[in-house]
Amino acid sequence: MNQGFRHYLTVTGGYWAFTITDGAIRMLVVLYFHQLGYSPLEIAMLFLFYEFFGIVTNLIGGWLGARIGLNRCMNIGMIMQIGALMALAVPEAWLSVGYVMAAQAFSGIAKDLNKMSAKAGVKLFLPDKSEKKLFRWVAVLTGSKNALKGAGFFIGALLLAWLEFRGALFALSALLLLALVITWSLLPGELGKSSSKPKFSQVFSKSPQVNRLSAARFFLFGARDVWFVVGLPVFLYAELGWSFTEVGSFFALWVIGYGFVQGSAPSILRRVTSSNPDGGMVAGTAFTLAAVPIAIALAMGQEWDLQSVIVVGLALFGIVFAINSAVHSYLIVSWSEREHVSMNVGFYYMANAGGRLAGTVLSGWVYQSQGLSGCLWWSAGFVLVAALISLLLPKQAKRRKEL
Repeated sequence: MNQGFRHYLTVTGGYWAFTITDGAIRMLVVLYFHQLGYSPLEIAMLFLFYEFFGIVTNLIGGWLGARIGLNRCMNIGMIMQIGALMALAVPEAWLSVGYVMAAQAFSGIAKDLNKMSAKAGVKLFLPDKSEKKLFRWVAVLTGSKNALKGAGFFIGALLLAWLEFRGALFALSALLLLALVITWSLLPGELGKSSSKPKFSQVFSKSPQVNRLSAARFFLFGARDVWFVVGLPVFLYAELGWSFTEVGSFFALWVIGYGFVQGSAPSILRRVTSSNPDGGMVAGTAFTLAAVPIAIALAMGQEWDLQSVIVVGLALFGIVFAINSAVHSYLIVSWSEREHVSMNVGFYYMANAGGRLAGTVLSGWVYQSQGLSGCLWWSAGFVLVAALISLLLPKQAKRRKEL
């Protein structure tokens, strides 16, 4: 086993452990605070700082990774996540909206430091011009991460039912502490550290293709979270009468399936096209995706079984979204030079976090005022904007080298 592959496995393992805690804490907060009587909008606001500081972290994190190394950024992220988990393990009387928002801010910073470091690091484990292997490694890392985030949803709901809120937080902290020790020991501290000391002004990309891909990413993830973060779990619990464990299990299965499709995207795409992923593929899958929330919203107005409509619609949304997202994740790494990869990936995931922030806030407000069908129409609008922006991305024949 060569050194690059060993490092890839270590980074992937650390990313997996972190992702389980990230998915679990999301489900714990949504279900626990709904149980305490918080409104959908109040629950959405609990994640406001989580998403906002994700924007700031990605902007700064890429620059920081280039200066101190990607492994150190990953370690810092894990330490901060442990701190965020422990901050929530306080007496219930302390858990005001402001306090939980502050704890979630630390979790948001931690998550995006970890994600940026893991995805940028993949580029450095491979020699130049290894595009097929790069697509496969990025897809597997991203897909497996999302599958384990789904497992985290299930674990969070299960731990809430089994150990209650504080016990669940202690169990998740122990898992992440183990991952921190392993990655700290096995990965080189200089991983991803730039030979020069980049200025902070360089975090803003000068590449039109990176900027456009980032703008499309903003609307793509806003489209997902506008109905996925608050509206859907509350709808399943309050309107369809599902239990906490059923909601957590459903989200787990959906995200696991989504991650499996994302990880298999290179194989799926090879069966339908001989072309390498490019801007045309991003636009085509985005237009296809926009039709799904529209179809679900229309079907909800018919005399069909509502539960079946939601389950089937979510499956279709997950398949198309996973393929589109996998191509996105590959292109941002592929279009970045090795020396600038952490800063470009950080800038790109800043847009990703911005989309999640917009979607999260809208999810609570739109669901409270317009219901789940309103969330779906907003989702369709966001995807259509992402698709139109994607039309401006370079096709394979016109792709030029990253500046």
